[in-house]
Amino acid sequence: MSDTVDSSGPSKRTYAIIAAVALVSLGAGYALSLVGDEGEGGMSGSSETECEEVLYWYDPMVPGQRFDEPGKSPFMDMMLVPKCAGEAAEAGVRIDPGLVQNFGIRTAAAEFGVLEPEITVTGVLAYNSRDVAIVQPRAGGYVQRTYGLAQDDVVRRGAPIVDILVPDWGGAQREYIAVLDTGDQALADAMRQRMRLLGMTDAMIASVERTRRVQNTFTVTAPVGGAVTVLGVRPGMTVTEGQTLAEIAGFSPIWLEASVPEAQATNVRQGQPISATLAAYPDERFAGRIVAILPSADAASRTITVRAELPNPRGRLKPGMFAQVSLSPDTRRALLVPSEAVIRTGRRNLVMLKQDEGAFLPAEVEIGREANGRTEILAGLAEGEEVVTSGQFLIDSEASLAGIDIRSIDGTMSMASDGSAKMRTYTATGRVTKIAGASITLNHAPVPALEWPSMVMPFALADATLAEDLEPGDQVEFTFSQHDTGPRIESIRKTER
Repeated sequence: MSDTVDSSGPSKRTYAIIAAVALVSLGAGYALSLVGDEGEGGMSGSSETECEEVLYWYDPMVPGQRFDEPGKSPFMDMMLVPKCAGEAAEAGVRIDPGLVQNFGIRTAAAEFGVLEPEITVTGVLAYNSRDVAIVQPRAGGYVQRTYGLAQDDVVRRGAPIVDILVPDWGGAQREYIAVLDTGDQALADAMRQRMRLLGMTDAMIASVERTRRVQNTFTVTAPVGGAVTVLGVRPGMTVTEGQTLAEIAGFSPIWLEASVPEAQATNVRQGQPISATLAAYPDERFAGRIVAILPSADAASRTITVRAELPNPRGRLKPGMFAQVSLSPDTRRALLVPSEAVIRTGRRNLVMLKQDEGAFLPAEVEIGREANGRTEILAGLAEGEEVVTSGQFLIDSEASLAGIDIRSIDGTMSMASDGSAKMRTYTATGRVTKIAGASITLNHAPVPALEWPSMVMPFALADATLAEDLEPGDQVEFTFSQHDTGPRIESIRKTER
């Protein structure tokens, strides 16, 4: 029995060892085959089986650089990732609907409305310089009376300013009275003309004719109502013809001069209504209109001065008073989105568009005025498109990491006044490297309008027949447009080498 066991034992052990070695070899071979598949085929091999057509390859960390062949990234220690043609229709960031709710992502539709911006600036009341009168005598003489006036006194129209004695008038008036007594009408007419040249008014001449008495003292009155800003006459003075005796400035209407930042210069115009509040009358608002926009800007404050007129019938508004001024630019109907939806990068303005449930796409927009929490969209959006108003920065970060293309302004139907829209095109030069059906790969020169460097990239052809006479190596000049699915060549022609 013991011999049997001894003879059979080694045989069983041998079988067990052989079986173990076979199992280990099988497992090692399977593992090596997996490693080989991963190392040799890589991501591109599996992707090629999933992609019916590969547009280009790219590095997810440098999504702006595109390659026409698979391989290892020159920037990172990783394989290039293929961009499938089918992905173009689903461009954008996808987020699980549950996470959309958890993140509190909200959206709002772009809609037409009336933007009512309001600019609040500071201003100061001033005399109305268009309503200034210079008081001068019509003849030289001696000041007899000044009626007790002082500078800054307020006078009404027709109020007496000064009485002046003119000795030369006495002799002329006596001669005129003597001529009247002779009945010589022609000579009397000549004497009246002489008296006018001496500075007498028709009223004074008529009074001399009626009373037959000499009147060589006359009263200078205020031609307008206002404040006496200059008073250059005192009792006993000798004055000459044309000498300035006083200046009177009106203040009804009164001027309001406001300083507007030069960035808002396009929002003000002559005739525009304004309203003002003053510390002296906090419960009242005074309405007026802009009458002038001064031609120069203040170099220190970088502001322009606008001048408005405010009615001041009772003289309550005083020059020098400080005012808060509200300017209301012209209202117009515009496409509006909430201001919080706009991402300002410094180089451009973006919004995150909601495409379908959980899908979002970054889009570049051109913005205009902003007021009351809403921003005017000049180009880049269409009415009804939904933009993200909360959580858009998270989506924008995800889009940047994923290398998602941004929909350009030219890739959207622009809002024209006549309802039409045109797609912008760009012209560039390059060399053909590959032609495949309705796609052509070009090694193109820089495109400054799009800030593209020189690179090799594929373009879709608007018509496959455009490349019929081309072959790899040809130098070409081409025109292309930007679309959500990528650039598309509209025309292409061979050029001289």
